[in-house]
Amino acid sequence: MRKLVSIVALVALLLMVAVPAFAAPARDVTYIVQPGDTLYRIALKYGVTMDAIIRANNLKNANFIYVGQRLVIPGVSGGSSGGSTGGTTGGTYIVKRGDTLYGIARRNGVTVDALKAANGLKSNLIYAGQRLTIPGSGSTGGSTGGTTSPTPVPTSAPAPAPSSSGGFELGGQVAAFSRPDLMKFAGMAWVKQQIRWAPGADPNSAKGMIDGAHGQGFKILISILGTPSAISGGANYASYATFAGGVAALGADAIEVWNEMNIDREWPAGQINASSYVSLLRQAYTQIKSRNAGTMVISGAPAPTGFFGGCSGVGCDDAQYIQQMVAAGGLSYADCVGLHYNEGILPPSARSGDPRGNPLHYTRYYGTMSDTYWSAIGGKRKMCFTEIGYLTDEGYPSLESTAPGFVWATDVTVANQAQWLADAYTMSRDSGRFRMMIVFNVDFTQYGADPQAGYAIIRPGGSCPACDSLHNVTGGR
Repeated sequence: MRKLVSIVALVALLLMVAVPAFAAPARDVTYIVQPGDTLYRIALKYGVTMDAIIRANNLKNANFIYVGQRLVIPGVSGGSSGGSTGGTTGGTYIVKRGDTLYGIARRNGVTVDALKAANGLKSNLIYAGQRLTIPGSGSTGGSTGGTTSPTPVPTSAPAPAPSSSGGFELGGQVAAFSRPDLMKFAGMAWVKQQIRWAPGADPNSAKGMIDGAHGQGFKILISILGTPSAISGGANYASYATFAGGVAALGADAIEVWNEMNIDREWPAGQINASSYVSLLRQAYTQIKSRNAGTMVISGAPAPTGFFGGCSGVGCDDAQYIQQMVAAGGLSYADCVGLHYNEGILPPSARSGDPRGNPLHYTRYYGTMSDTYWSAIGGKRKMCFTEIGYLTDEGYPSLESTAPGFVWATDVTVANQAQWLADAYTMSRDSGRFRMMIVFNVDFTQYGADPQAGYAIIRPGGSCPACDSLHNVTGGR
């Protein structure tokens, strides 16, 4: 009898060793909505689809959830009541067309640097079909949710960290994208291009831009613009959002939702207010993230201005507009807050001494401009310079004769432009406030009443002093 028991015990032990443990079955869990949550982020946290949560909770509008709301999360695998916010445990990944290192790292919960180190990569260039080792990432330290209701918190509590990740990076806005070699020498990892949406437009119109950037080893920020008439009265927001989602699905690494929406050149006159913009931003964010979780969403950068002295039917000063955008909940629908700085005539370190009228206005100086925005958003999101540039007419006809509205930049030289961009890069990188700096611009050639070529860092004859100065602080690529 003792012998028989020993044999049975031995068989049982062998079965325990030989048979792998099965994953716990999927089951429903409960989640309490936290400040700053969106349905997309909750779905991502638990590894389920937004549609599954919508159906499980009979939600009528996916864009509206509220703090303290109890949501059923269906079919959560692994038996955890909270879901993991950690990363992968390692493995391999086959690169697909349109992939970027940033997007792959983001989806697998690791850093770009870790991914490069694990694969011996010297640059961010990858190609379709390439096999990448995904290193084990461990926990990111995020909240695990849970089934117990937390202590009630006000809706004005700080929002969670944005879904964008990665260190500070440099890029440039291009027209022809003719000198990627100079851009890489300057240390640029991003290229920015604009595309104009209209109701019924096909997102595939952006495919050439995206494939071209990736083929050259760049990540791409696409700024999607429209016309004021197309969205008057709130019309066609859904069409715009669907278009943006389609562009994300093609592999856009970042999308800027609209442009300078605080002035009537870009938004319907008489309807300029941040709450209407946030409605558009919310719908675009939801579509973008549902089609490509790795696409960074950047809120449209307002035009920097103090012209209106507040807000009116034809425009709104950007500082007040950003404050209103935050109050309307805009930070829940942006990974990065966009801003433009393009009227500087002094070094970025200057905070006084501008010879123009109203010399203490915040838009006059890099430092007070960034301080104003940072204060408005309370440090809850990183900022992205989707345009930063310095105008100089050196090598072109004088601004006084060609573009009298820009004579304020008459004394700026190409040497100034080069050094100030390098200084702005260093200050932005070291401040910890910024995710991205896009130089406006690289290769524009239009020079007239709107002297865009005067901002270009590639000057007449093909020289690029700013490429040299930027290389000195970035190390290049």
